[in-house]
Amino acid sequence: MSLQEKTRSGTTIESHGLYIDGREVAGENPEMIPVRNPATGEVIAEIVHATQNDVDRAMKSARRAFESKEWSSMPVRTRARLVNKLADAFEDNLDELYQLETMNNGRPVSETSAQLRRLSEFFRYNAGLALARRDAVIPVEGDYLNYTLRTPIGVVANCTPFNHPLMILCKSLAPVFASGCTTVVKPSEYTPLTTLALARIFTEAGLPDGVFNIVTGLGPTTGKALCEHPDYNKLVLTGGTEAGQIAGASAGRHFAHQTLELGGKTPVLTFPDFDVDRAVNYAAFGAFIGAGQTCVCGSRQIVHKDIYEEFVDKLAKKTKSIRIGDPTDPATQLGPVISEKQRQRVLNYVKFGREDGARLVAGGDVPKHMSNSGGYYVEPTVFADVTADMRIFQEEVFGPFTSVTSFSTEEEAVALANNSPFGLAAAIRTKDVSRAHRVAAAIRCGIVWINDHHRLDPASPWGGVKLSGIGREFGPESFNDHFDVKSVMLNTNDQPFDWYASATKQRLN
Repeated sequence: MSLQEKTRSGTTIESHGLYIDGREVAGENPEMIPVRNPATGEVIAEIVHATQNDVDRAMKSARRAFESKEWSSMPVRTRARLVNKLADAFEDNLDELYQLETMNNGRPVSETSAQLRRLSEFFRYNAGLALARRDAVIPVEGDYLNYTLRTPIGVVANCTPFNHPLMILCKSLAPVFASGCTTVVKPSEYTPLTTLALARIFTEAGLPDGVFNIVTGLGPTTGKALCEHPDYNKLVLTGGTEAGQIAGASAGRHFAHQTLELGGKTPVLTFPDFDVDRAVNYAAFGAFIGAGQTCVCGSRQIVHKDIYEEFVDKLAKKTKSIRIGDPTDPATQLGPVISEKQRQRVLNYVKFGREDGARLVAGGDVPKHMSNSGGYYVEPTVFADVTADMRIFQEEVFGPFTSVTSFSTEEEAVALANNSPFGLAAAIRTKDVSRAHRVAAAIRCGIVWINDHHRLDPASPWGGVKLSGIGREFGPESFNDHFDVKSVMLNTNDQPFDWYASATKQRLN
């Protein structure tokens, strides 16, 4: 890494190479991509725009490491101790990581530090799964012993997004390392810095060279080269639905396993028996945490007609009270979105909401006190009187933006929730236990929160249906998908065998 110059605010611009074979290396392409701080718009680093040859180098490194005796023959208890050591190293470097994450993706430091503190749990949980893993003995007919053998699947190609760079990276890395696989990661070009920092930290903690490789660059070039490479065994991608469809098609050409966590349009169903103030607080949290740039953003508030006007009024007031500002200030509650392009996307949906006849009750513009900051700030926005045919009800905005729609009956609420091409998450607000379970079962999605939002756990499966993707992260579901399963059938009968000499054909297979 070389230090090149300083921005007008005095921040050092770092020039980063690719991370291959346990160290940063130069890329084939002299072109560098600027990395900006979304709070100021200033360039804070530059990264390599990796070529197809660079991707091939990283893939070969990952394959060599996977096949090496050091990694492939590592005893399971040794591997579990190493993964726990990586968790320790992560915790030892938390201050560096959360400050770097805040600078790179613009989330308030209060959010970043709270999120990153939990990530070591992903590694410890998967280390536990590695120790607890058992193969099966299967009872079959006849004199046979049938058992399974699971072997690590191989090289995992991983494309991570800008919204939760470390969290989404770690939920993939943990089962990769604990299972004995290796990986090549392509982080978002907007937020590569903590990914590169983590590779260095893990190498220093004892992770063998080549197990964790990083190629930086743009999605249509570097990401495309990674997904089209013929020598990986599993693709993990978190991002937009269109990107997932393109990447998944590439992976399907050589039958790689896939875990794709894609778009979402989370419905939040609020029933009249639930406390309105509490529902409003959850609505603001679910819609605006991370500047709304989450796949499970509570972007469709579906509220019973008896409390609808009270809910809208209180949510508008709550939204207007949120403190927007410098994400490094502990008092800040909402930071910028990731880029000017993303801010314009949010503002375009404000225009769509107005054009379609929805009622703007909060936000919808650039905050005046941050207009000269150089950062990509946008007000948290709420539209009321939204119907299911409106674009702001159907399409993912990916910003601090939510809509409110009324319903009369439970059946209507469920129908509105399911009126979406997405099916990642949903939330229900009610004190009626029977209704909570009934509605949770009826909504077509992969995750349901009852009287909560955004809660996850390393042991709980995470993923969606419909256009929200395929496969599951977290839990034994993710860990087990990093193995191939082999069935071994042993004949324990020592009797002579000659099919063609036998007069009685009792069974062919």
